[in-house]
Amino acid sequence: MIAVLITIFLTFVVSLLLLSIFEWSFHRYIMHRDLSWFGYPYERHARIHHHIFRADDSYHLQKESDKWTIPMAWWNIFPLFVIVMTPVAFVAFLLWLLGVPQNVYLTLLATSALATSAYYGMYEYIHWCMHLPRERRLEMSSLFRRLNGHHILHHRYMVKHNFNVVFPFADWLFGTLIYRAKTRFNQVTGPSVPDLQPIS
Repeated sequence: MIAVLITIFLTFVVSLLLLSIFEWSFHRYIMHRDLSWFGYPYERHARIHHHIFRADDSYHLQKESDKWTIPMAWWNIFPLFVIVMTPVAFVAFLLWLLGVPQNVYLTLLATSALATSAYYGMYEYIHWCMHLPRERRLEMSSLFRRLNGHHILHHRYMVKHNFNVVFPFADWLFGTLIYRAKTRFNQVTGPSVPDLQPIS
């Protein structure tokens, strides 16, 4: 039982770190780069989403018809699962070869799948609340305010900073994390929006 609990804890923590790195990598190198062989993410995200939602008042939804540009396409969960679960399945296979009890490597697979689903769900919901605020309970939390400020700065400096939405570990790890704007700008306001202007 202790081995299973340790497996759950370690798998969840490692999955969270890896998912943050995956989110950062996909966002920076696929969603913000015009790749001739795979242009859909760039077109939908950089050209459409960032054109509609900027760091000023347009950060919050202005036209009902633009709602569809907030979430990712629903089918993105499938490639995410394949990318994340492939190395996890390989580790589980190695554990099986080493004779580790079945409940340990099955727990590894289940926990990683659950963490991946939860991360994707959190990404979509948090991102939705950021661009379509309704003073939900989540939006009043200090954690949401910090993440919201983090994301507003991404919309201000979309190709350089703050690529994570859920867990900015990778932004910190790769040096793209900023907490405030570099220069004053016409910033969006609202109850769940922190002051992001530079400290003068």
